[in-house]
Amino acid sequence: MRIRDWDPNLKVRLFSEAMMNITFWMFFPFLTIYFAEEFGKSKAGLLLVFSQIFSVLANLMGGYCADRFGRKRMMVLSAIGQGLSFIAFGFASSPWLQSPWLGFIAFAVAGVFGSFYWPASQAMVADVVDEKDRSNVFAIFYTSINIAVVIGPILGAIFYVHYRFQLLLVAGLVCMSLGLILAKWTRETVPLTDHAFSPDGKWYYFLINQLKDYSLIIKDKTFLLFIVAGVLAGQTFMQLDLLIPVYIKDVFKNQSLFSLGNWSFSVNGEQAFGIVLAENGFLVALLTVVVTKWMSQYYERNVFVLSSVVYAISIILFSQTTWIWGFMFAMAFFTFAELMGAGLQQSFVSKLAPEHMRGQYFAAASLRFTISRTIAPLAIPMTVWVGYGWTFFSLTILALLSAGIYWLMFYTFEKQKLNAQT
Repeated sequence: MRIRDWDPNLKVRLFSEAMMNITFWMFFPFLTIYFAEEFGKSKAGLLLVFSQIFSVLANLMGGYCADRFGRKRMMVLSAIGQGLSFIAFGFASSPWLQSPWLGFIAFAVAGVFGSFYWPASQAMVADVVDEKDRSNVFAIFYTSINIAVVIGPILGAIFYVHYRFQLLLVAGLVCMSLGLILAKWTRETVPLTDHAFSPDGKWYYFLINQLKDYSLIIKDKTFLLFIVAGVLAGQTFMQLDLLIPVYIKDVFKNQSLFSLGNWSFSVNGEQAFGIVLAENGFLVALLTVVVTKWMSQYYERNVFVLSSVVYAISIILFSQTTWIWGFMFAMAFFTFAELMGAGLQQSFVSKLAPEHMRGQYFAAASLRFTISRTIAPLAIPMTVWVGYGWTFFSLTILALLSAGIYWLMFYTFEKQKLNAQT
């Protein structure tokens, strides 16, 4: 499906969200460094855990609100709310006011609005695109985000350190502009029947029913092992914008990236992290399709297990270098591990799910990321309690443990299949 054949809603979103994503990634990867410097690593990690709890709750409610109040309305309110939060964050670190606490509150509120935005945006795609074309449309939006991950951190490495206030102000204005664009040039797409989502329209019926669905699904032993292994592996890949930027900032001293005659290009810790993160986004945007096709030739068990092992290797490589090219080499391993299971894990969920519960299984599978995102910030205070060496060692063990659980999961899966056949 070509972009010119898309619904006008999606065309408007693709280009306006691209601008929002670029500005967002210009400062978001560096916020962990900011909070660690302002609050100390121990308090910063615990505060980030606390903020994620609110985002998880908002994510649970996001789907309900999108069905109850409409996709467009929730996206407009969320974009404007995020914009106001970023502007408040900017003023909290402005020439007139320095308030890390106000900045943290604004950051947490922005995360809540973001959690409300994305369920509505994904539902809108499902509303206006035929099922056969949805994967293609989602892939283009995913590629757009990863292009932003390439461009944003590079620009952020240049502007964030000296122009944080201006950067947050611009990000806030871009988000609010997105909200106004969506309000003016998009239409509501929610099916009318979705408004009767619960017996009497009360929001807590939705939460109760969703929790009941999760409890039934988790009784599936293979699926439960899949979630547990995903949460353990997630403690590794969630460190991309948590532990890794703090570590690089602490251990990296100004180095020359390359030189030509008497001229050389030097980078500091924050700029080095921006380059490494841009490398990740570039490789994901470039190689996702290629690596997914390559991995689809092998047995899923071997791919899942090897992905976790490669994550463990990448963490070891990160912990053993303070050199910019060493970090880039480690990031190449890290990204390869990310790409190995990116496509295959979704198809594996569809194998586990009964046809009448497929949507619920996919929703429950996202618990791997929500739980991981909530626990992962604890790695930052761990660096104070036990040091970087033991923190990286712990993450390595968790990645290897996830590999073992993936192996056990497939053993259980094959055993269930044999029992079903007999």
